[in-house]
Amino acid sequence: MATKQTEPVTTISLRKLSLGTPEPQKKQSKTFTVEEAVETIGFGRFHIALFLIMGSTGVAEAMEIMLIAVVSPVIRCEWQLENWQVALVTTMVFFGYMVFSILFGLLADRYGRWKILLISFLWGAYFSLLTSFSPSYIWFVFLRTMVGCGVSGHAQGLIIKTEFLPTKYRGYMLPLSQVFWLAGSLLIIGLASVVIPTIGWRWLIRIASIPGIILIMVFKFIPESARFNVSTGNTQAALATLERIAKINRSVMPEGKLVEPILEKRGRFADLLHAKYLRTTLQIWVIWLGISFAYYGVILASAELLERDLVCGSRSESESEVVVTMGDPEGSQSPCHCHMFAPSDYRTMIISTIGEIALNPLNILGINFLGRRLSLSITMGCTALFFLLLNICTSSAGLIGFLFMLRALVAANFNTIYIYTAEVYPTTMRSLGMGTSGSLCRIGAMVAPFIAQVLMSASFLGALCLFSSVCVVCAISAFTLPIETKGRALQQIK
Repeated sequence: MATKQTEPVTTISLRKLSLGTPEPQKKQSKTFTVEEAVETIGFGRFHIALFLIMGSTGVAEAMEIMLIAVVSPVIRCEWQLENWQVALVTTMVFFGYMVFSILFGLLADRYGRWKILLISFLWGAYFSLLTSFSPSYIWFVFLRTMVGCGVSGHAQGLIIKTEFLPTKYRGYMLPLSQVFWLAGSLLIIGLASVVIPTIGWRWLIRIASIPGIILIMVFKFIPESARFNVSTGNTQAALATLERIAKINRSVMPEGKLVEPILEKRGRFADLLHAKYLRTTLQIWVIWLGISFAYYGVILASAELLERDLVCGSRSESESEVVVTMGDPEGSQSPCHCHMFAPSDYRTMIISTIGEIALNPLNILGINFLGRRLSLSITMGCTALFFLLLNICTSSAGLIGFLFMLRALVAANFNTIYIYTAEVYPTTMRSLGMGTSGSLCRIGAMVAPFIAQVLMSASFLGALCLFSSVCVVCAISAFTLPIETKGRALQQIK
């Protein structure tokens, strides 16, 4: 009997031992994600270099886009163009931008942000230089369209910045990128005031392509997005990039092994229209279209007001009309408006352009404390109001003041929607989301020249009311966006 009683005790004790021995094998090694690594490394010298290099893409883009505004009076006279022909140049630039925004977005989500950014700069610089040799109006339109195709890829610079920045710094650093767009705008206006009257508009285009060429040479210092690398399964490259950033920042990496799910389905247009993002996508598209329509409307309307001396919706008697002889065998003549910009006009453009950074401190505060949606809704509503105020009869100083505020507001709108779009979509579709938004945005930019340069000549108030109405629609759409991204980590998968 004693033997039978001890057997169960022995069995129990063995089971206890067997349960105790595997404990060391259950310990799992620590792991971390790219998001955790970015937050642990924090902000440092690498991000400052990233901000300066990627932010400078805005200088090149602004110079190429704003170039049309300062060159339009010259080509109008040289090739004896009608209003619609001048407007068509800008429209075709944005048509090329629209088509290639989607293409570059798809390619960037599949093959990498860095590669597409480099290709876009090579493309843009090449065709920009060719534009300076345009023998005719048709060639000028075609080559500027090709420049627009290249410029559309510059948005990848913003995406790279967004994917490397820690969450709490995105709301502060990304709006500061507006400084680079401002610098490019001021630079092209300043150069135009000196170069066009002396050596001509063709040399202005050649000089304007220099910043893009310089940036091509410094891109090698910026790595591919670590978030993109892990999404394609290239974990080693992502880890090497993060370790390099930690070293530059004199920081430390998280302990453990970098792990992320490999995302097979990337860059699919259908994902943008998935039930989770459908409403957000549609409303973002409306906002992008409206903001672009208002932004380029302000720029082109400013140039038109100065070129034609439009005051209170009527054409000034001081406008000069010059008769230029056509190069036909019969020596027929055709009227051509050759009202070139005076030094005072360039000063007015510079003052109004400086307005683009005037609201930057308030814009940063609004984005970080009120949130992306409410901040955008407020600035869009104010934009609508100032478009209507532009119709008030006022002095030259008053007109400059209205233009100054409009440029400040439309720039703030762009700041906010850029940040929101980059944050709301996951890595698998971030570039495509930005690309399609940028593409829809160019539809607004394509329509704006015909409103600011054609309709405004016929009905000044009608053009302003149209701009204002679109801004009101965008304000409502921004206020009702379903997702707020303030303080939210970037999503890796949908």
